[in-house]
Amino acid sequence: MPDSGDIHAVKASPRADSQVRVYAVPPRKGAPPHEIVEGFLEAMTSDDSDFATARTYLTPETSKKWRPEASTTVLSAAPNSGQAVSGDRDNPGWDYPLLGKQVATVDSQHAYQPVTPTDYHRNIHLVQQNGPDGKEWRIDSLPPGLVLGASDFQRNYRSVNKYYFASGRNVVVADPVYIRQRLDPVTRMDPVTQSVKALLEGPTNWLKPVVESPFPTGTTLKEGTKTLAFDDRNALKVPLNDKASNVGRPQCMKMAAQILFTVKDVTSTRVEQVELQRKDGSQLCVLNGGQAEEFAPDRSGRPEYQYFVDSKNQLALLVGAAKDIDEPENVPGPFGNGRLPVSAAGVARDERTAAAVSKDADRLFVASIISDSELGDPVLRSRGKDRASRLSAPSWDGQGDLWVADRDPAHPALLRLEDGVGTPQDVKIIPGLDGARIEALRVSADGVRIALLLTKDGRTTLKIGRVERHGPKDDPVVSVAELRPAAPQMETVTAVSWAGPSRLVVVGKESGGVQQVRYMQTDGSSSAASILPGLNQVRAVAAADDETRPLVAYSEEDGIVRLPPGANWQTLVKKGSSPVYPG
Repeated sequence: MPDSGDIHAVKASPRADSQVRVYAVPPRKGAPPHEIVEGFLEAMTSDDSDFATARTYLTPETSKKWRPEASTTVLSAAPNSGQAVSGDRDNPGWDYPLLGKQVATVDSQHAYQPVTPTDYHRNIHLVQQNGPDGKEWRIDSLPPGLVLGASDFQRNYRSVNKYYFASGRNVVVADPVYIRQRLDPVTRMDPVTQSVKALLEGPTNWLKPVVESPFPTGTTLKEGTKTLAFDDRNALKVPLNDKASNVGRPQCMKMAAQILFTVKDVTSTRVEQVELQRKDGSQLCVLNGGQAEEFAPDRSGRPEYQYFVDSKNQLALLVGAAKDIDEPENVPGPFGNGRLPVSAAGVARDERTAAAVSKDADRLFVASIISDSELGDPVLRSRGKDRASRLSAPSWDGQGDLWVADRDPAHPALLRLEDGVGTPQDVKIIPGLDGARIEALRVSADGVRIALLLTKDGRTTLKIGRVERHGPKDDPVVSVAELRPAAPQMETVTAVSWAGPSRLVVVGKESGGVQQVRYMQTDGSSSAASILPGLNQVRAVAAADDETRPLVAYSEEDGIVRLPPGANWQTLVKKGSSPVYPG
């Protein structure tokens, strides 16, 4: 360590190492205005308790009003302080503009909201005040919350899934939020405790209309709880306040399941069970990992196979977990024996039934893929004039319902077939698509969210919608509400697939860039580490919710390929298209 020499301020961004830790430094005696601004911006990136050092750059009145936990503005790089402007008689001091490109905000619910990159311009105002060593410059006006560059945000925060129950169903739904990587400066809680606290605060506003929580209103962690400890059996004990003291066992088990699903990916410790405790320390209930699987969104288990359409327009399968590349087999029934040439298919999550679109994309059929059944009548027809304006590839949700889009410009529709049979029901999108056409769709395993590729003016974008069900359970009115961008940084998106409870794998291009295959969170966030090894001319992609299963893609150059965890792309079949996992 040097013991002499001058001190020079450095910008915290860019930085790739998530283990780097910034220690805030208070302002030095007689520091000029520009040094106060730079020091404050650096102090915002630290883990200082209650941002105490950052507050030393503020006037006492401003420090009391500043709420760093209220929101976070995320810029593409660390904010730059522009040319200072001197004040006047009515507003003495200095104005320093903060400049950058805003890419997202994080609200008080910890919800990440991406925005189309836009110019960010806010001001920091400084005044002189009397200090213990004479006159000193301090900040008396600043933007709300924290302002961080993207690399500092990724270093300090991590994405965590909170879990709630789909309304009226015993199925959990992921609700992604961002929490601090280490101790939270304001609460001093560790990441596990922060995650449970965020869970108890309730779902984010976007997801709230379609989920519910069995925790009684007002339930919090027992007062003073900063750390949730694991015992020697990897059981997590969670003490709650008196609002939860009288819940029954079924309700308590669902509460414990929410916590177990929430914390299992936060800690490196394998969570074997969760024990909920009353305020006095007595046990409410205990739930283990096996019991929690009862509430998993896709209870049909791990997918057995990967499917694709072969060179003869027949549905074929590959063994999903095989290390060696085996020859594909055609599925039994009309989709695999050539009775119906197909262009795309969707396999039900139990892998007993599939829906297939005819070669010309004008008809949709549903049939068994485990027995040699007859080909029945089509369940849906499209009157589109060409293949591109007819039926999309179908998708199954975890409830067994089948979804498909009719791309006919004269009669565009998003359609749902309950249990894959019966009359197709028109699903309304609220608000409307404003002239955009549904190019492709994928429904989540929980049936609460849908990913849509929407084409307008020659550009295809990715949006996530909330699936709402109203009315009687046996005949609900289904709609898709509040579409939001899921890959705003991409100029155009080619393909998408669900790849976990709140994760998507997306194929697309950024403005001026080349095609990428990358993982995205459903809230639109991603990191540089989420970009997968390069692959050319990708037209379709498929992933399983089980992360141990390989990613599968169709490349016009390489055919059907797959990417096992920790390996490179492998060619499976030179000629084929439309790869899918069940769902």
